Amino acid sequence: MLPFKTPFVAKYIYPRLLWKVKTTEKVIYLTFDDGPIPNLTEWVLDVLQEYGAKATFFCVGENVLRNRSIYNRVLAEGHKVGNHTQHHINGKRSKAEAYLADVLACDEALDTDKSNSSLFRPPYGRLTNAQRKALLKNKTIVMWDVLTQDYDQTIDPSIILRKSIAATSKGSIVVFHDNVKAEANLKAVLPAYLRHFEKAGYRFEAL
Repeated sequence: MLPFKTPFVAKYIYPRLLWKVKTTEKVIYLTFDDGPIPNLTEWVLDVLQEYGAKATFFCVGENVLRNRSIYNRVLAEGHKVGNHTQHHINGKRSKAEAYLADVLACDEALDTDKSNSSLFRPPYGRLTNAQRKALLKNKTIVMWDVLTQDYDQTIDPSIILRKSIAATSKGSIVVFHDNVKAEANLKAVLPAYLRHFEKAGYRFEAL
């Protein structure tokens, strides 16, 4: 099992990547990776609306092209979007030229002039040094402070909820996934997570 809270050493080695927002306010930055997809992304939007929460959706370009109306709803409801590559590819298994071309294709799918986004998150958190250096020229690379591991179907939702809450603090960037693999855990955890921090006086904002 991966750690729910990002180890300090990762932040120390890669200080130019955004791991957490420095703030003294009770703010949490929810992020959702891999969508948009029918039904589940729409469910997420409904839940966020119920709690008055804003979030950042790191979208896969091919999913945006398939589900343009859902993507447009994300923007229309005041959420932010970011690039998660066109085909959800692993940077460590890709040559820089091919990887950067895939990122550019996702930019086009996101219509970045419309979305006004320079945010990028690498699938699996995996990048080569060459890819990272090239992307930092015009992107903010957003990593995370809390990885909920909602995609891991072997972890009980109650454990995901408890450990995610314990790992979260002011300014945390929290990763959930709006994909099929994560659906059962996400539906069990997200409303309870929002409810817990709403009661604790936190608000949820987009990056």
